[in-house]
Order: sequence, then structure tokens, then C-alpha cells
Amino acid sequence: MINQVGQIMLYVNNQDEAVKFWTETLGFSVVADENNGQGMRWIEISPSTDAETSIILHDKDLISKMSPEMNLGTPSLMFFSDNFEQLHNGLKKKNVKVGEIVSMPSGRVFNFTDSEENYFAVMEK
Repeated sequence: MINQVGQIMLYVNNQDEAVKFWTETLGFSVVADENNGQGMRWIEISPSTDAETSIILHDKDLISKMSPEMNLGTPSLMFFSDNFEQLHNGLKKKNVKVGEIVSMPSGRVFNFTDSEENYFAVMEK
């Protein structure tokens, strides 16, 4: 039985640019930067050292060549934030494309895009 989401695979066009966005813009940390010596590199990032789930940044082009049948679309991710408005305002100041704050039955939410125009959402917690 599954009891936890361990890692989420995010397929990107430019791994270095993606790492820069997630670390410098959102404050994530690089947990691991691995290379198998045969051209396959993967970078594990996490919002905190005690996070139960991390994101693995994979090279989209390389994975599509290795496994053409794979769905390499961006997963729809919902992040939680204790500093919701501070995060929203901070992303705007960093010129990140940020949506307006919307009140939903489950709480306030906004979306943002990464450096490759992939959309993600943040919910106030």
C-alpha cells in the first residue's frame, strides 16, 4: 500500500535554468545533483530539509528520446504556504508571472509560472 508521495518528476527544457528558478526565485534547495556518466542528469530539489516530497528535474528532450511513449507534460502541482501574501508579493517583485489571489471553498489560491511558462498553484495554509 502506498503511504506517501516521495518524488514528483518535472521534465524541463533547461535543467540549469529550472534549478535557478526554483532555488533563487522560490527558495528551494538542491538535495542532489546526479549524473550517471552517460549523459543522464537529474536534480532533486525540495522546499525544505524536512519535506516529505521532492521534485526531480529531468531533461525533457533526453527522456523523450529514451522513452518516447512517456507523458512529459507538466504535472498540476498545488503548493502550500504559511506566508501566502508575502510569497505572492515577493514573486511579483521578482517579475514572475503571478495570478491574482482567488478565494476558493478550500482557501485562498494563486497561480504562477516558472521560467518555461509552466503553471503551478499555491494555497494558503
